[in-house]
Amino acid sequence: MRLTAFTDVSLRLVMRLAVAGEGELLTTRTVAGMLAVPYTHMAKAVARLSETGIVEARRGRGGGLLLTDRGRRASVGEIVRDLEGYGDLAGCEDDPPCPLRAACRLRSVLREAREAFYASLDGVSVQSLVTQPTHDVLTLLDPPRSPF
Repeated sequence: MRLTAFTDVSLRLVMRLAVAGEGELLTTRTVAGMLAVPYTHMAKAVARLSETGIVEARRGRGGGLLLTDRGRRASVGEIVRDLEGYGDLAGCEDDPPCPLRAACRLRSVLREAREAFYASLDGVSVQSLVTQPTHDVLTLLDPPRSPF
């Protein structure tokens, strides 16, 4: 199973926020530059992770992004479920619908495979993703330089 680019960006954001120093508030633009992701993609990830309670986005002067307590406790499986959802992996309902859908077993087999994939991620914590050497790489990422 392959994660969407959206989920990939979101997980990288969570990882970077997990190693943020005390009082270090990163802006969406800064973390997008650090992770080499377009700002618009990062802004969508921030919005969705804020909706799910994984990230807190503080506006205004002194604002920035914070990983919430829920975000620190969440398993990678939980986050991926929130972002990827439970949609069908096969195009059974596409237009035109698949003519095999009434008697096909593929849909249920793929659903079971997706659940096994998520279950394997349930044992992985955000904190375990950011241990050494990843921790140092994440903290040493340079913010983008202003062109002015």
